[in-house]
Amino acid sequence: MKRCFTNILTEEVAATATFYVQLLDMEPQFSSDWFVNLVDPDNRGLELGILKQSHDIVPHEARQAPAGVMLTFVVDDCDVIHQRAIDADADIVETPNDMPYGQRRMILRDPAGTLVDISSPV
Repeated sequence: MKRCFTNILTEEVAATATFYVQLLDMEPQFSSDWFVNLVDPDNRGLELGILKQSHDIVPHEARQAPAGVMLTFVVDDCDVIHQRAIDADADIVETPNDMPYGQRRMILRDPAGTLVDISSPV
């Protein structure tokens, strides 16, 4: 395998990309009106794609709201990201909680409606 990353399908490409840039300090590696490829500046192997849901390259069967998917990002401090989410007026589903498996976790939704799990070691 040469490369692997997830694409979020959305009609709000710019807003969804901005969400991840502000929340997780990701940087655009490529940007157009129909696709943005984001990378972690400290680990360029960590990528996230934001793809226009109605674009011709997306199969018609995939042009619906996401379901059954939750993206997880493990960060140094969940509470720092929680404050960024508050400042950005993000849709916070669950505030940070210590989980029985040894992580602190919060859940939010990105502008595309995708569930996002932000976790950090306790």
